[in-house]
Amino acid sequence: MQICVETERLVLRRITEDDADKLVELDSDPEVMRYLSGGEPTSREKIIGDVLPRILSYTGDQGFFAAIERSTGEFLGWFLLRAKHGEPEDEPELGYRLRKIAWGKGYATEGSVALIRKAFSELGVRRVYAETLAVNLGSRRVMEKAGLQYVRSFHVDRPEIPGSKQGAVGYELLRADWERRRLGRV
Repeated sequence: MQICVETERLVLRRITEDDADKLVELDSDPEVMRYLSGGEPTSREKIIGDVLPRILSYTGDQGFFAAIERSTGEFLGWFLLRAKHGEPEDEPELGYRLRKIAWGKGYATEGSVALIRKAFSELGVRRVYAETLAVNLGSRRVMEKAGLQYVRSFHVDRPEIPGSKQGAVGYELLRADWERRRLGRV
């Protein structure tokens, strides 16, 4: 098992082909998929033929990471820290998708903070950003708790997703701001 990051309660390791069933289960929960597909599950065929190959296409220090609870070894979901293909490597996107059993327990913030720390301290990135639907208040709170700041709102054309008419929002954390906070110079 390739360990990328460890926190007090989580091990974040690279997603592998062996995680396919866990990804299918995660994406089968209508509540997990509410703001992503309007609650429609992702089919096993799509995960095996499209999603998993895309996840595995990221190499190096950036990519998709399975979130494993340290005390139980249970798969809680995944995090991503990666520049989209063709975009600057020093401006990765932060993301997360967790099972309902992990909601409201601080795991999303804990994993996000750890990946942000890795991005700035080990990977030398300039900026970390994240996006979500404006109505996804839980995800927005995680972004804010992890230190990202709201920077923009934008239109999304996803009528199948409840609340998408209200648009999406972008958050970011710049290296200089992260360093000031880390050194207590807010």
